[in-house]
Amino acid sequence: QVQPVESGGGLVQPGGSLRLSCAATGSIFAGQAMAWFRQAPGKQRELVARITSITSGGNVNYAYSVKSRVTTARDNAENTVYLQMNNLEPEDTAAYYCNRVSDCNSVPRWHWGQGTQVTVSS
Repeated sequence: QVQPVESGGGLVQPGGSLRLSCAATGSIFAGQAMAWFRQAPGKQRELVARITSITSGGNVNYAYSVKSRVTTARDNAENTVYLQMNNLEPEDTAAYYCNRVSDCNSVPRWHWGQGTQVTVSS
């Protein structure tokens, strides 16, 4: 059973940066469509960023709330997906998760991992 493993979260001041990483035990997802999600306390999980499969062009799109502040990319050799977040805001505080998705939609295909907590506070 595939289990995503997220890491890289932490406590950062407003305006700071973090790079989150996503690996997965039990699967080689290099080149496949992947996505980052986040869930703040009391809120529903929401899509943050998505990258399509290599065969579909590796196109990326981002939620409006984070666009211009985050980038996602994958390292196929390392079987890892990254989420670089800059100019973080308190509203970015949430648990962040990665998951495999399809090129057509952002419905997660794996069970959720533990996530990695990002806290933006002064």
